[in-house]
Amino acid sequence: MKENLNNISIHVKRKRKQNKLTQPELALKAGVGLRFVRDLEQGKNTLRMDKVNDVLRLFGETLGVVAMDRDKIIGNE
Repeated sequence: MKENLNNISIHVKRKRKQNKLTQPELALKAGVGLRFVRDLEQGKNTLRMDKVNDVLRLFGETLGVVAMDRDKIIGNE
């Protein structure tokens, strides 16, 4: 699961830089705290999905369900 969070953190950081935003600017525009943006970009394990979506919404994106191979996850290969 940490790998998925890292993907989100890398994605948000990349999008922020592409849009030439500082962390404080991103926090202000998304309506979240600066600490939240820092936690998000550092891959914190526990984050509120609604706040993640507030950030992603600035880039025209949202969290969603992704299908995975269940047998690989539970070890039934």
